[in-house]
Amino acid sequence: METNKENPVRYEWGPFPLGEGMSVLDIRYDPVFKVVFTKDTPKSRGALSDLISALIGRTIKVENIMANEPPVDDLRQRYLRFDVACRTEKGEPVNVEMSFNPNADEPVRLEYYAARLFVGQGIHGEDKNYNDLKEAYQIAILAKYQFFPDEKLIHNFLYYDPDNRIQLGGKTRIITVELVKTKPIVDKPVEKMTNAELWAVFFEYLTDEEKRAKIIDIINQEEGIAMAVEILSNITQDEVEYARMTTLLKSELDYQSGMVNARRNGLKEGREEVLNLFEQGLSVDEIKERLRER
Repeated sequence: METNKENPVRYEWGPFPLGEGMSVLDIRYDPVFKVVFTKDTPKSRGALSDLISALIGRTIKVENIMANEPPVDDLRQRYLRFDVACRTEKGEPVNVEMSFNPNADEPVRLEYYAARLFVGQGIHGEDKNYNDLKEAYQIAILAKYQFFPDEKLIHNFLYYDPDNRIQLGGKTRIITVELVKTKPIVDKPVEKMTNAELWAVFFEYLTDEEKRAKIIDIINQEEGIAMAVEILSNITQDEVEYARMTTLLKSELDYQSGMVNARRNGLKEGREEVLNLFEQGLSVDEIKERLRER
């Protein structure tokens, strides 16, 4: 990307030097991620197709980028944005999110958006039934924090009966990639990494100077990643700023969810405090006075 070499402006997403005069932005920053994978160019579509193929375990081709917003129930939700929403050549809806700072309630949030993605297909019409629904994929690349206790980099969640160990065989998939779990992977020889591991290491270590040689090897190894890097190197700050602004309103719902959790936790703590005061033998008036002093 173009920068003022004498007095370069550094934003939280970069630019960062990649070598040979090239600089890139941190693709873990979700507006940057969105710009890279939603450009109307063959290389952007190719990179997105390669990424999704690596994560769902089969080769797909992105046919088109969908209207980048979920179905709405009210005017406030009209401005909430997905990161990258697309359809495959088979009509399968796929939503890919990069979350730099995932919420504590991320798993429930993913389930909510996976459900909306699935039912958003619609099967109205005399010539359609439930079997016409396509598989829907909600993919979350989580840049920080570990959500699941094991060391597996990728999880593929679907409906399952844990007592009888029987799968429902439904068509909704939630796929997570926890980038903090790439530490044991990054030192593997590139040729021994899976495609999903190549992408995960690329996301996590692209801006890490100590891993620069590894990243260059990965770029040379994986065509889709090479296409993503070429796009990254040509992104303008204006494009990133526009993408950042379109994601601000989406974050409103995330913030609201966090506030609800905080409020619920506060109410729970308040009830426990009142019960403790009762157990100490204080009267109702004494408890009121104690609470007023706070």
